Amino acid sequence: MPDGTQLGQDGPQSALLTLPNVITFGRLCAVPVAVWLVLDSAFAWAFWLFVAAGLSDALDGWLARRTGAGSAVGAMLDPVADKALLVSMYVTLAAMGILPVWLAILVVFRDMLIVGGVLVFALIGHRVAIRPILISRLNTGLQIVLVAVALGLAGYALPLPILLTALIWATAATTLCSGAIYVGQAARAR
Repeated sequence: MPDGTQLGQDGPQSALLTLPNVITFGRLCAVPVAVWLVLDSAFAWAFWLFVAAGLSDALDGWLARRTGAGSAVGAMLDPVADKALLVSMYVTLAAMGILPVWLAILVVFRDMLIVGGVLVFALIGHRVAIRPILISRLNTGLQIVLVAVALGLAGYALPLPILLTALIWATAATTLCSGAIYVGQAARAR
């Protein structure tokens, strides 16, 4: 099926219990564990859990494509799990003083602005198709790398403040830029 919902020879289904969905759900369940580990100052463990979550994200996508086990549920659950992990890590790392509070606010606000904008447009009867732009992909990559580096530096007491500072400012710049572009695109579409 062109929409990616085909599961085996039975035709299109919106099955819940596929291996990619189970992996994605596991990643979603890792969010409170990761938050707890950071709040407990177990940064090295949080780092490895974050790395495992990243690897599981790659694995579930690969499995869905390779086995044809993609589903509408998985297509919705995957980005929710990804955003839940990233947003919770930014808020928690800011609360612990590892990342600046203003950066966590910026990252969360950008995501809320995009999701809120889509919801408002949907409520007034306008369908909005958000297509990832290059700067947004770069921003997501930088957000992930920053969390991993922050956890790794804190977990292994590595004194690399220049690296952390450079990643903070690069993430802030791409967050602002991508958010502004999405808002501009939405304004032009209206």
